Amino acid sequence: MNCLRVFKYKLLPEGSYEVIRNCSGCGKKSHYYNTNHFRVNANGNKVDVWLIYQCRKCKRTLNIPIFERQNKADIAKSEYRKFMENDRRLAMEYGMNKEFFIKNRVEINQTNIRYGIISVGNTEKIDKTGMMLYKGTEIIIENPYGLKLRTDKITAEVLNITRSKEKKLEKSGGIIVEPCHHGIRIYIF
Repeated sequence: MNCLRVFKYKLLPEGSYEVIRNCSGCGKKSHYYNTNHFRVNANGNKVDVWLIYQCRKCKRTLNIPIFERQNKADIAKSEYRKFMENDRRLAMEYGMNKEFFIKNRVEINQTNIRYGIISVGNTEKIDKTGMMLYKGTEIIIENPYGLKLRTDKITAEVLNITRSKEKKLEKSGGIIVEPCHHGIRIYIF
């Protein structure tokens, strides 16, 4: 489709995923949060590194393995230093990485995710009057973390309209909303 204006946005989580797991302290399934701390244990040349999660209710900890019995020389020095310093950014990277949780067979809470929508390279400012609803506009919303969010909610938020208005526009053909590889495309007619 040939559009006159293109706007790009990116959905970013504002925090790590919570883990859902049986808690021996609570005696039931509980939510664990990312403490943004690592546990590093070395035995000779072998290193174990875990990301530490903690139960919201009873504060019991859960160590999720990043490296197990790994040769220290095989871990990048800069990353190893960040583990030792409890680097918050690195802890967030692991805490937002679905593949990390899949690899460790850990269930994550994909509901009630706090997120932000950031503008990516848009030179024009979008005001609160619905300026983006001009015909010939394409909006690309990237979802690099695969957040499970309703497309109508995200579309309405980006267009700065209500969800009922978004549904009316979609039904009437005023906009077309298409899921695409790692995101959403919106065309305004």
